[in-house]
Amino acid sequence: MRVLVTGAAGFIGKNVLAHLARVRDTQVLPITRASSLEDLERAVASCDFAIHLAGSNRPDTAADFVTGNVEFTHTLCAALTATGRRVPVIYASSIQATRDSDYGRSKLVAEATLQDYGRENGARVSIYRLPGVFGKWCRPNYNSVVATFCHNIARDLPIEVRDTEGSLNLVYVDDVAASFLETMQGKRTDEFVELQPVYTLTLGELAKHLNDFKSSRESLVIGRVGTGLLRALYATYLSYLPPQAFAYSVPQHVDPRGVFVEMLKTIDSGQFSYFTAHPGITRGVHYHHSKNEKFLVVKGKARFCFRQIATNERHELSVSSDQPQIVESIPGWSHDITNIGTEEMIVLLWANEIFDRSRPDTYSHPVQ
Repeated sequence: MRVLVTGAAGFIGKNVLAHLARVRDTQVLPITRASSLEDLERAVASCDFAIHLAGSNRPDTAADFVTGNVEFTHTLCAALTATGRRVPVIYASSIQATRDSDYGRSKLVAEATLQDYGRENGARVSIYRLPGVFGKWCRPNYNSVVATFCHNIARDLPIEVRDTEGSLNLVYVDDVAASFLETMQGKRTDEFVELQPVYTLTLGELAKHLNDFKSSRESLVIGRVGTGLLRALYATYLSYLPPQAFAYSVPQHVDPRGVFVEMLKTIDSGQFSYFTAHPGITRGVHYHHSKNEKFLVVKGKARFCFRQIATNERHELSVSSDQPQIVESIPGWSHDITNIGTEEMIVLLWANEIFDRSRPDTYSHPVQ
């Protein structure tokens, strides 16, 4: 399939092109502001599908809304009609199309032009009235508060929150691109496509989330960034980090036994760390009432010893990085780990709760 993409160099366009690059047997025909009318007509003549993203949203004059949104859409539709084929079109419109503004009126007229093209030529036209779109590669200090906040916070620059309760309705650019692909594949056939999910939050909440992402490098505590809005916001924030900020240091605790390094702490799913031990060194020698730890020896050989604190029942096992195994600490069992190899041992550790010095749930108790 040959897919024409107008506005290919823009924020949404770059992301759509990245998604299309993963679709087999698909050739992208990009049209940008640098393309000529001849470039457009040549691309239209050979395309099987069109994704129309080009437009004006912050021009110098109101007349530019007509030029960028209305006239260009008319030119595109005329070129599509001239092919004599039923070329389907996806149009990135805006929720502003229902509002009485120069921008909104221009988007509404563009929608009508495409609808006329679809009716007259029997072509499928899919219109997306998008709210604010956020994600990687959006231009900061332009028309996206998310992009501006991410850019500034990632660089220790101030942000301005005039109304903390001001509400935002947002969609994530990867969700937009994925929905476009579904429409291309015929999985969505409505003339007006309702994109989900739409995230709603306040400016104050946005600023707090982004500042929390930044401070997590010092506190090591990360929020619930695995799903939904926080997943999308966290990915977006990270994409604005300058290359010199791609890495950061974490505290290292050193004693004669080796080192202990905390890597990451979560709000409700524990923390991750690692420790080393020199040959012959024993670590642990304690028990927990409730805490659980999972150990993975990634270098060297280890002997784990356990002692049930009430019955004195004992258990022992040896593991090696050659055959990875998770060894669990069991509540009510004192445990230790000894490096029985000839090289430094390295052990990854996950605990199901963040260590709390006021309530450590960690008590010394002999194992041997």
